[in-house]
Amino acid sequence: MFEAKNWEPEFAGRMEKHFEEMKWLYSELYHNDEKAFDYFCDMLYGYYSDRDEQLRDWDRAREAADDWYKSNEMLGMLMYTNCFGKTLQGVKKHLGYIEECGVNYLHLMPLLESPKGRSDGGYAVSDFRRVQPELGTMEDLADLSAECHKKGMAICLDFVMNHTSEDHEWAKRARNGEKEYQDRYFFYDSWDIPEQFEKTMPQVFPTTAPGNFSWCEEAGKVVMTTFYPYQWDLNYCNPVVFNDMTANMLFLCNHGVDIIRLDAVPYIWKELGTSCRNLPQVHTLVRLMRMAAEVVCPGTLLLGEVVMEPSKVVPYFGTLEKPECHMLYNVTTMASTWHTVATRDVRLLRHQLDAVAALPKDYTFLNYLRCHDDIGWGLDYAFLKQFGMEEVPHKKYLNDYLRGHFWGSDCRGELYNDDPTLGDARLCGTTASLCGIEAAEYEKNDWKLDHAINLDIMLHAFLLVQSGIPVIYSGDEIGQLNDYTYHEDPDKAADSRYLHRGDFRWDEAPARRFRATRQGRIFKALRKLEKLRASNDVFDDRADTWTLEPWNDHILGIGRYFNKEKLIALFNFSENTQTAWINEPEDYKDMLTGKKREARAVELPGHGFVWLFTKLP
Repeated sequence: MFEAKNWEPEFAGRMEKHFEEMKWLYSELYHNDEKAFDYFCDMLYGYYSDRDEQLRDWDRAREAADDWYKSNEMLGMLMYTNCFGKTLQGVKKHLGYIEECGVNYLHLMPLLESPKGRSDGGYAVSDFRRVQPELGTMEDLADLSAECHKKGMAICLDFVMNHTSEDHEWAKRARNGEKEYQDRYFFYDSWDIPEQFEKTMPQVFPTTAPGNFSWCEEAGKVVMTTFYPYQWDLNYCNPVVFNDMTANMLFLCNHGVDIIRLDAVPYIWKELGTSCRNLPQVHTLVRLMRMAAEVVCPGTLLLGEVVMEPSKVVPYFGTLEKPECHMLYNVTTMASTWHTVATRDVRLLRHQLDAVAALPKDYTFLNYLRCHDDIGWGLDYAFLKQFGMEEVPHKKYLNDYLRGHFWGSDCRGELYNDDPTLGDARLCGTTASLCGIEAAEYEKNDWKLDHAINLDIMLHAFLLVQSGIPVIYSGDEIGQLNDYTYHEDPDKAADSRYLHRGDFRWDEAPARRFRATRQGRIFKALRKLEKLRASNDVFDDRADTWTLEPWNDHILGIGRYFNKEKLIALFNFSENTQTAWINEPEDYKDMLTGKKREARAVELPGHGFVWLFTKLP
């Protein structure tokens, strides 16, 4: 039975809406632990009470328009604070540039306190309530968020919920033998149970961090470490862990974080005899976190990092009646896009887009060409096999081509986590370098440079046609190239992902104002496309979408229809002129030129594209 206690009416009303389901799920998960649930409810009210009035106003506005993030005006940018502005205050000083880029969704990569040299890029958090000192303070984060809100921008931050750093206060006390804190992790007196887990638990990094457990010398016990030995897995079977981690999440929300990226969310529930991934209890936990946010800070969105193909990540959206994540990553389309760049064959990408188009329009995906991470080749090899593409040799071809190790390739990437025994490796590199811009500039070959820039712009045009939120990696808007200086830094040299994590080139940014430069050509082209997307209903998330049959496997065709507006978008993944053999009856215009153009037998130059638009009666 719901009792409002001495809660403020606004909080009590939100709580009453979710109370019965929240209590039922919590009791089922934690064996009717009423004391823990009462603590959880009081904790939620405490964070609601502490929430700044401006943030509460932000919440109320978003409650009134709860689909605000589904607008075709949304444009994201992902960046490392230290690379872009050195500090949070530095990022704040550069908000004018971010505004100029048209960005209203700013994803700041991990910035919470983590030990140097044992952080996995900030994903081994030693204190969830402190910013890495060289980046600033929590007050700086709140200040940046407040300034972003004034400009209509939302802030996204990673929340590493599967594990803590071995330097976290809980881990230190566990290491010292305190059972209360050992119970927050998975500690075992011998290797017997860990060896049972290993029989069914896949390894995340079999080459660089084999196994899922590590020996803790100080405690004289074995501890679960799914990712790296310095990242200790949290035991969410313990309600104290869930309560305290939810409190950490709300603490970040109360400092102005609008979007919580739930890192590695499929891993958070462990059970002997299973893969310890995607278990039903994971969804219970995410649903509880969703309700917690809706009660305390309903302006907050949950973004799930679930690295699977779209049709398999659908459960993480929950249901319309009981939603979980607001948004999920579309990682498979990203990988399929680079496969298409290397093969010039759009059949896999089209197959992938058809699967996405078949999903309910209520599902919102984050789409991107490149991000902070590597490109993993988790492609649909059963589909590719019908075209003679076998998994191991095909992965080798993709990696060779995108590194420039294949005849005729001007791509410049590097391998990540190479496993010669399995014939497996992932790939790193900036969008521009993978498109051939780096090689063309090095050779001073203007013809190659034109083709490479055209490919870069065409890929972004494809990104912007997809339903969902497009996110650009900081630097891509000016065609930033690979940064090879990481090889000279002992803390980074072993991790090739730093190839595309270089400092933002502020010395190159002014060139965006000049059309003759690489920076200017890309920046101005992207801004034109982004403005067209933001100002036309056909790009609305509610639009019907489909792929076309152009009778040419080098050309990808996408159709969109909404509110009597129709778009035919064609993309040529070949470096040679190709024809899309389509025959659409309406009268169209080229959105980029404004000139009339038929949607019949459309000829596209190498790496060219066209957006054909019509308004139906």
